[in-house]
Amino acid sequence: MADGETDNGGRFQPGNPGRPKGARNRATVAAESLLDGDAEAITRKAVEQAKEGDLTAIRLCMDRFCPPRKDRPIPFELPKLERATDASAAIGAIVAAVADGDLTPIEAGELSKLVENFARVVAVAEFEARLDRLEKIGGVKP
Repeated sequence: MADGETDNGGRFQPGNPGRPKGARNRATVAAESLLDGDAEAITRKAVEQAKEGDLTAIRLCMDRFCPPRKDRPIPFELPKLERATDASAAIGAIVAAVADGDLTPIEAGELSKLVENFARVVAVAEFEARLDRLEKIGGVKP
């Protein structure tokens, strides 16, 4: 039996039997058709009210025009990463920064993922280089 199939007479088929790909929500389409042609005027009015000090309009404009950033650059300098073995020094620096309060645990987690991915990519590249060298001297056949 292949992935996604069931053993119940084919009652459930693989895939998503719901809304077709690309189909839009009816409420969204209806709201867009109501605003069609008036969106610019409504936006202009909200900006005017915000300029007059209407706090709700200010909040609306700020939320739409300047949404909060989901992330930010982290002012943290990692040790230089060149080889997979350099990852241990980088992780040690990250842990120390969390202990000192320079990084939040979430920031440290994201940086750790970067270091882990770097180490994995470099380790694979180093392995491939060693394998190529062995193949060239006749130690291993492809």
